[in-house]
Amino acid sequence: MERALRHVATRLGELDCHVIDALPEGATPELAVILSHGLGAPATDLVPLGPELMALQPALADRVRFVFPGGPMAWAHGGRAWFPLPDAVMRGEQRDWEQFARDVPPGMPAARRALRSTVDALCAAMKLPYGRIVLGGFSQGGMVSTDVALRLDEPPAGLCILSGTLTSEPEWRPRAQGRAGLPVFQAHGRHDPLLPLGGAERLRDMFVASGLSVDFHAYDMPHAIVTEELEALAAFLAARLGGR
Repeated sequence: MERALRHVATRLGELDCHVIDALPEGATPELAVILSHGLGAPATDLVPLGPELMALQPALADRVRFVFPGGPMAWAHGGRAWFPLPDAVMRGEQRDWEQFARDVPPGMPAARRALRSTVDALCAAMKLPYGRIVLGGFSQGGMVSTDVALRLDEPPAGLCILSGTLTSEPEWRPRAQGRAGLPVFQAHGRHDPLLPLGGAERLRDMFVASGLSVDFHAYDMPHAIVTEELEALAAFLAARLGGR
């Protein structure tokens, strides 16, 4: 018998969140997965991924709670954001990816604080350690999730980066070296016009050089999420239930 899906809108820390699970009433999840949307998307943008991932890996429905936070900023062009990007960058101008990889984006510290507050509130409410939390997100949501995952007092259960890229390298590289063994899922489009594949590959290479365990996938897609990617992500999350 298919279990009913529960969807609750609530505030965790500084952020408004949507929480999805199919657990029995009152049950504590074994794992919580926090997935953050991309720039300019509505706070609910990734919510449909919860049921899709559960359908692909039924163990996720039995044992996992999904949390989808909304970015702390209202984006001028609609939707939410984690930190601002200049209009010239959004138009495809002035995209110096070497510089972007080195710089800490303006607003990243505030975004980090906001997402970290949600992680801490979730851990307290569900009585879960950081080691039972998977952080991840799409595009800009993947960037801020990476930043937080590298700064937690203890390693999370995993990190999922969907169409993300390397930034803040002088800060991230030394912190990554303290995360050896951390399971990372990375997926990116070969035809991404917004965040080129090369940036994702540089991030992967930095992780691998630092000893993280990276499951990297490149797909024939633009800046998007495809079915094959969700299948691989669901398998990655199911493996985290066993601590593998």
